[in-house]
Amino acid sequence: MAVSTMDSEQGRTPKPQVALTNAGQLPAGALSARLGPQGKHYVCGSIAAFTNIVVTFPIQKVLFRQQLHGVLATEAVRQLQRDGLRNLYRGLLPPLLQKSTTVAIMFGLYEDFSRVLLDRAGSSGLPELLTRSFAAALAGTAEAILTPFERVQTLLQDHRHHGRFNNTAHTFRTLLTEYGVRECYRGLVPILLRNGPSNVLFFGLRGPIKEQLPEATSRAGHLVNDFVCGGVLGAALGIMFYPLNVVKSRAQSQVGGAFQPCRMVLLTVWRERGGSLAMLFRGAHLNYHRSLLSWGIINATYELLLKLT
Repeated sequence: MAVSTMDSEQGRTPKPQVALTNAGQLPAGALSARLGPQGKHYVCGSIAAFTNIVVTFPIQKVLFRQQLHGVLATEAVRQLQRDGLRNLYRGLLPPLLQKSTTVAIMFGLYEDFSRVLLDRAGSSGLPELLTRSFAAALAGTAEAILTPFERVQTLLQDHRHHGRFNNTAHTFRTLLTEYGVRECYRGLVPILLRNGPSNVLFFGLRGPIKEQLPEATSRAGHLVNDFVCGGVLGAALGIMFYPLNVVKSRAQSQVGGAFQPCRMVLLTVWRERGGSLAMLFRGAHLNYHRSLLSWGIINATYELLLKLT
C-alpha cells in the first residue's frame, strides 16, 4: 500500500518546508539541516515531553499516591497539602530527565527502526503495518533502559521515604552504593510489558484516529486535531495498562529485599484491596484525564515542532 495506517496522517499534513517558506518565518529546512533528517524527531519529542511534565507533574503526584495507597483523590491531595508546597515538585527532575529522553527515544527510534526495517523488508513481501509495528515495539523496549529514572521518581514521591532520600542525586548514590545497579531496575518487567504493546497501539492508531477528525485547514486546526488524537489514544492506553502501572509503583516503592515476580506483586495488591477491581483501578479516573492532557500536549507539541522545522 502507498501509505501505511501508521503514517496515514502524514499524507494530510503540508510539507513543513513549503509552508514556512511561504510564510517567510524560517529558511526552509534550516533546523532540519542542522539536526539531520532523523535527528529532528528526537529533539521534537524531547521538547514535547519536557513541556508536558512541567504542566502535569502535580496531577501525576496525586495519581501516584492513589496507585500506591489505594486512597481517594481527595485524600491524596490532603497528603500533598500536609507535605507542604516546597515538596510539591519534589521528584520533578527524574521524570523530567526520564520522560524527555524516553519520548525522544520513542519517536526517534520508531522513525529510525521503521526506516531500517522497511529497507530490509522491501523484498521480503512483509506487510508494512507489521514492519512498523515491530519498529514501535523495539522502540518501546529500548525506552526501558531508563527504568532507573522511574525508580528514583517513585522513591522521591513516596512520603515514607522523605526522611531517607534527599534528592535525585542522593537517591541514585544510595541505591548504587548500598544495593548495586540491579536495585535501580526494580520494576523493570511491568515497564517492559507496558512499553512495547502501548507503542505499537499508539503509532498504529494515531493515523486512523486523525483521519476520522474534521480535516484541518489551518495551523490551529492541525494543532487541535493532533491534541485530540494524542489525548484520546493516551487516555485509552492509560486505562488499558493501568494495572501494570500499579504493579510498577508497588514494586518500586520497596527498597532492598527480594525481587518479587510481577504476578506476585499484582496478587498482593489484589488481596490488600479486598479482591475489588474498582480498588485495583483506584486512581484510573484521574489517570485518564492526566493522560488525555499529557499525550494531547506531547502529540500536538511534537507535530507542531516538526512543522516548524
